[in-house]
Amino acid sequence: MASPPLDGTKFARVLSRDPDAFGAITGREEEWRFTPLYRLRGLHDGTAVVDGTITVDGAFETIGPDHPLVGSALVPADKPSALAMRDFKEGQLVTVDGELTEPITLQVKGSGETSYGHVVIDAKPFSKAVVVLDHTGTGTHVGAVEVLVGDSADITLVSVQDWDDDAVHLSAQAARVGRDARFKSVVVTFGGDLVRLNPTVTYAGPGGDAELLGLAFADTKQHLEHRLLVEHTVPNCKSRVTYKTAAQGVEAHTVWIGDVVIRKEATGTDTYELNRNLLLSDEARADSVPNLEIETGEIAGAGHASATGRFDEQQLFYLQSRGITEGEARRMVVRGFFHEVVQQVGIPALEERLDAAIEKELA
Repeated sequence: MASPPLDGTKFARVLSRDPDAFGAITGREEEWRFTPLYRLRGLHDGTAVVDGTITVDGAFETIGPDHPLVGSALVPADKPSALAMRDFKEGQLVTVDGELTEPITLQVKGSGETSYGHVVIDAKPFSKAVVVLDHTGTGTHVGAVEVLVGDSADITLVSVQDWDDDAVHLSAQAARVGRDARFKSVVVTFGGDLVRLNPTVTYAGPGGDAELLGLAFADTKQHLEHRLLVEHTVPNCKSRVTYKTAAQGVEAHTVWIGDVVIRKEATGTDTYELNRNLLLSDEARADSVPNLEIETGEIAGAGHASATGRFDEQQLFYLQSRGITEGEARRMVVRGFFHEVVQQVGIPALEERLDAAIEKELA
């Protein structure tokens, strides 16, 4: 059964596990206007033939659509997500109980087929862990990730999209943050022909703290899209969003949508979102749309900022005046631009891999 749109709010959405609750996608809808539908291979209208599964390696329990935790944090907001939640064959349940010193890694690899997937991370109260979803390979994939952050838990989710150049990936990532809990999301997107991620955060109790970090580097003809929603519905919660993208080459396109809504009952909310986009060639494009809706004046703070531009010529001049070549100076500026996000991963080996990926893109 569909949830009705929220009357009187800009962030009205139909939420349903039933694919038939959603109308036809034409590309004129606000949530689809930046996405090239012809490159989705039928994922958006249900015509895609789902003929395979995706390989996942790691420590988990296999689950199906009828598992009681499926849908606990995520109710689909579009037809592809609803189809995937209804029809996925094998999902993964990761249970976190206690404080873990080593990260939990799920290696998600596509082999060229069209597939659906679903991951649930169930973090018990007072637990602490880092969970890494590492996407590689090729194929056409719609996935969902649900993170249940129990009271006073501390969970970091690192989602790496390092697909081959011909992959298509759609994913809804939803976190429900409990009382006095902390959730950090780090999204890193380099690979794929088209990647479209929808991270969302809701709160289940006061004192919740969510931090959403992301970086994306789009090369020639890549479309990398990240659409975020943080919905504050309970008092005294905090959210911070920092996303950085770079784009270079013909038809390289990054999209960032940052929606934050503060309901009237969410007094004491403290929120801020920041997006920075670096264009490395004349043919590249970046779209950035921050949105903030506040229904109560009794908040601790709220704001957003967005900027898109090219290299800082003063920075380049300073570096070149110290004997650094123009090419190396440009690479240094980009590395510094992304460093704020990369260093938040907290896993040295993965940080080194991301630094190497940035160098590869620049080369």
